[in-house]
Amino acid sequence: MPPADAIVETTETLAGMVEHHVQHRPNEVAIRFGERQWSWAQWADRIQRAAGVLRAAGVQRGQCVAFLDKNHPACLETLIAAVSIGAVATIVNWRVIKDELVHVLNDCGARVLFVGAELKPSVDAIRAQVPGVERIIVVGGDDDEYEPLVHAAAPVEPDPEVADTDTALVIYSSGTTGRPKGVVLSQRALVNHVANQAPSFPFQEGDANLVAMPLFHVGGVAYAFFGIRAGVPTFLTREPEAATLIGAVKAGATHAFFVPPVIARFLDAGPPAVDALSGLRYLVYGAAPMPVPLLQRALDAWPEMNFVQVYGQTELAGGIVQLEPAAHRDSDRPHLLLSAGKAAPGNEIRIVDPESGDKLPPGEAGEIWVRSNQRMSGYLNRPEATADTITADDWVRTGDIGRLDADGYLYIEDRLKDMIITGGENVYGPEVESVLLDHPAVADAAIIGIPDDHWGESVKAIVAATGDVEAGEIIEFCRQHLAGYKCPRTVDFVESLPRNASGKILKNQLREPYWKDRARQV
Repeated sequence: MPPADAIVETTETLAGMVEHHVQHRPNEVAIRFGERQWSWAQWADRIQRAAGVLRAAGVQRGQCVAFLDKNHPACLETLIAAVSIGAVATIVNWRVIKDELVHVLNDCGARVLFVGAELKPSVDAIRAQVPGVERIIVVGGDDDEYEPLVHAAAPVEPDPEVADTDTALVIYSSGTTGRPKGVVLSQRALVNHVANQAPSFPFQEGDANLVAMPLFHVGGVAYAFFGIRAGVPTFLTREPEAATLIGAVKAGATHAFFVPPVIARFLDAGPPAVDALSGLRYLVYGAAPMPVPLLQRALDAWPEMNFVQVYGQTELAGGIVQLEPAAHRDSDRPHLLLSAGKAAPGNEIRIVDPESGDKLPPGEAGEIWVRSNQRMSGYLNRPEATADTITADDWVRTGDIGRLDADGYLYIEDRLKDMIITGGENVYGPEVESVLLDHPAVADAAIIGIPDDHWGESVKAIVAATGDVEAGEIIEFCRQHLAGYKCPRTVDFVESLPRNASGKILKNQLREPYWKDRARQV
């Protein structure tokens, strides 16, 4: 097995990772899903046959293949297969509905769509609105088409013309205005992410990686590549259900990435659930704020476990900052639990004045800029948004406010972007507000994030109404137009919303009562 801190070769590709292990450990387990498992040799054969399915469907270099389902090995297989022949993969958030699903499929230009059997009705409902999708292939269920196609397909080996700089993946991230934006990630960005982060939670012989977070999220799919690159088994779960996760740990999973709400559920379930996870050696967490009381409970519950916090963004292929295990248990510096950690290799952090772009000294808060070998190529079909995010000298504007201390630890303090992170999902206020304002009884509306010890933040609507309307009606109206996680959990009614002289809603005023006694402001 290659050393955990091996320097990434710029020519390394996703298919190349798999082929490496076919040469060195062909009969060892690569992927386990429920009661099924495949060796590296078997899995490589399935990937090449999936590439054959795509070729037979007419997919050419640069064209897009979409996948819409809960976690399934076919997602990773079709992703690696597509990239191996120079095509591009999009993993669609299975929670999106109607207009959002139409937007994603049309924007990415998907020609082939793999869809889980239980989600097929959602696709049928919008089929006429996505004319570019030429082929739909059902995965799983009684009418499964995927397995017969893979079994019958002729294997197609990786195209030698495919380079690490080619686009591999487009992940859709909610935008500050309008519909979600497609974040374009190259093979190089994804591989560099693994190479940069891996030394903080290294694998050794006998380890296994538990992949439980949704693959449509960068914390799911990008995390999956850690076990794949290290050559250890990947235990993939369809959903992060307690029984499935416990079963994976009992079966030998040693590493996992969870969002804080998953950790909270285990702690709240009592000693048997806590004991069931104690077999993990490394627990990586992130994608949403971890309340310090919850983190301290976790540290106390699993005293032998190595905790690693990661902070990053989809635009950076995942984590770019880490709080390593020793920092979690540093009794001389308990304040480190408030930090996100230090920059990982391959990443440079700068704190700047958000107006002037001038670099600020340690201790002063400003916008977090990152220069990274993991950064996105840009936003799909959005050159202006790309130029707004990536500076001429290659810095990525994160839209987050933070400060660096004298030792290089990063503290996240606020956001420039109007964004809420709830359970690891990004929710942008303007998108929800535009739906609220379509309700006939809503004259004005604001969306804010408020503290939630389970989800990190929860979505709250503050509404000025024109007549009699109840909170439940407002929430249900949102559910008809938005994915559930974007909808407000609570609604407050006010006479009017506070605005500045230019008419901008003063959201800091609206948030202040909820956050004033909190150690972290996001």
